[in-house]
Amino acid sequence: MANLLRQDDDLPSSLKENHQSLVTPQGEPRSTSSESIKAVAVYEVVKGVSALLAATALWSWHTDLDHWLATATASWQQVFGRFMALQVDSAVDIAQQASKNWPLFLLLIFAYASLRFLEAYGLWQDKTWAYWFGVFGYGIFIPLELYYLIVSPFDWFKLVILVLNIIIVMVVYRNMKRKGLI
Repeated sequence: MANLLRQDDDLPSSLKENHQSLVTPQGEPRSTSSESIKAVAVYEVVKGVSALLAATALWSWHTDLDHWLATATASWQQVFGRFMALQVDSAVDIAQQASKNWPLFLLLIFAYASLRFLEAYGLWQDKTWAYWFGVFGYGIFIPLELYYLIVSPFDWFKLVILVLNIIIVMVVYRNMKRKGLI
């Protein structure tokens, strides 16, 4: 038995080094996702955590949300003036709607956060389905964001979101091509 070859003993030395770098000391496959994909995964985690923080705020303050929103909006305007006023007003409107039917909104927020965490895990672990999910998940909103950017008053925030989504689609698409998925 001592003379039996190990599984990678018959590989050329250049392939042995590459094969060994893809396996952890415990013999588990090591993630081969690129740094840019890991950055997208971290962005997904940040979005998921932000959603959970919003859910916590909604759950904690749903009975007194109008007062809290008025205080937060006044504080925002005192510090930042009209900077991002459209986004603040939009967030206030959404939060007021959420307070009226907060259990449903909590469920939707948790579902959204779960999708963000699932995609982050898949991208970090270099899963094929996560690449496709990322391209379609971000790509589907690009035409809508372009439409709203064109038909509504110019908004820097919308432009930044559009550009960020385009960059993410390009990064994920480039990595899909590199891996031979498309």
